[in-house]
Amino acid sequence: MGFAGAMAVALAVDAVLGWPEQLFRRVGHPVTWLGRLIDRMDAGCNRSSYPPALRRAAGAIATLLVIALPTILAIAVQVELTTGWSRIVIAGILAWPLVALRSLHDHLTAVARPLQSGDIEGARSAVSRIVGRDPASLDEAGIARASIESLAENTSDGIVAPVLWGAIFGLPGIVGYKTINTLDSMIGHRTPRHEAFGWAAARIDDLVNFIPARLTGFLFALLSVRPANALACMTRDARHHRSINAGWPEAAMAGALGVRLSGPRVYHGTLADEPWLNERARDPLAADIAQGLKLYRRAVWLLAAVLVVLVFA
Repeated sequence: MGFAGAMAVALAVDAVLGWPEQLFRRVGHPVTWLGRLIDRMDAGCNRSSYPPALRRAAGAIATLLVIALPTILAIAVQVELTTGWSRIVIAGILAWPLVALRSLHDHLTAVARPLQSGDIEGARSAVSRIVGRDPASLDEAGIARASIESLAENTSDGIVAPVLWGAIFGLPGIVGYKTINTLDSMIGHRTPRHEAFGWAAARIDDLVNFIPARLTGFLFALLSVRPANALACMTRDARHHRSINAGWPEAAMAGALGVRLSGPRVYHGTLADEPWLNERARDPLAADIAQGLKLYRRAVWLLAAVLVVLVFA
């Protein structure tokens, strides 16, 4: 139960402070530290001259090593923490950088504000910071759709999943999860360079996000003003998504807001013909981003409340 309390502290601190820009300029961020380690691994072990089987094996070994290093360090730190409330507070502060509660909200707000005022170029610039698709090809509906999809998926990846694993295993749980998720975001892509080398990272990420993604979808459905629609859309359409996990929170969000998400989009000049989620619904607009953020806040409040109840139960 102390682990649950630590995750509640982490959420509270992040909600109030986020990760201050001055702190980032001085020391960076744990994810950027992990990123530098992964870059070195990629540069040193992912040789284009290697055959695919060797690149896959090298990627698997490198992935496990990268996961092990910070996780073992987190275990050592957790063992040394004192008992009682001080342990909960210290562990929560150490876990604080590994939840993305405030930054996700701020990034979505940065898209919604210019979009609502009719500043399409400003909204395109803001949305380019959170999605990989070509922003120049996006109209209001495309910007809103990309933003809401990012909100839904990152609620799972950035908040529910790290908090869940942290509540179960403490610091090693949240550190291990964040390392896996960062590995997937950097090398878990189906590109010529990373399809073989990043295979293990992508599969491990699928595994650790399996439960959190579905839990996030059910949270959205439970707290929606259209719970039956959200649940029906999730159970019907989630399996059509290209990701075995991201489709659950995204489909639940689509049903909750009464809009259609996913669908065709352009990446680096190439059209990706993705299936729709909630296909017969209308296209989203700027106001739907605000509605999505309201649902997001309710989900975070409920998650925090459950953690607090676990501490005192």
